[in-house]
Amino acid sequence: MTVKLIMSWDISPNHEQEYFEFVVREFMPGIQHLGLELNDAWATVYGAHPQILITAVLPSLTTAHSILGSEGWLSLNNQLMDFIQNYSLKIVEARGGFQF
Repeated sequence: MTVKLIMSWDISPNHEQEYFEFVVREFMPGIQHLGLELNDAWATVYGAHPQILITAVLPSLTTAHSILGSEGWLSLNNQLMDFIQNYSLKIVEARGGFQF
């Protein structure tokens, strides 16, 4: 069963520049190197929803758990936490179209 990893968060106030530099230079290339196939990236500009939503497609739940338990993922995720708040991560069965 193909699964989708759905991550959302808000950028911490006064960390916007550092956040964007980290995401572009390290986080996105790093998670792609780990085997996550990025599917969507959304930014909320109005409303009471997470500021950032990113999804990635994985071939199976086993693969998702393997990647999320890896040292590479834990390192990238821990670094991301320096720049964000209200972090959420979930794994769902992949369906066509937008999933939140």
